[in-house]
Amino acid sequence: MAPRRGVTGDETGMAWTEQLREFVKDVRVEITKVSWPSRTELRDSTVVVIASVFMVAAFVFVVDRVLSFGIGLLFR
Repeated sequence: MAPRRGVTGDETGMAWTEQLREFVKDVRVEITKVSWPSRTELRDSTVVVIASVFMVAAFVFVVDRVLSFGIGLLFR
């Protein structure tokens, strides 16, 4: 028979409030390790993403028009 878990916590015996407190403490430690981009890096990356989206949208538009024209000629 499997051991029963208590209503106050998991296998470590910690209450859920203590687990939450420990989790928040760990998140604060990990957030200090994050390498945040500078404002310039963020702006440059944003410009690249927006330009890429427009290029893909233009490609899909052209392919859609060509295929629509071809299908139109095929089923005329």
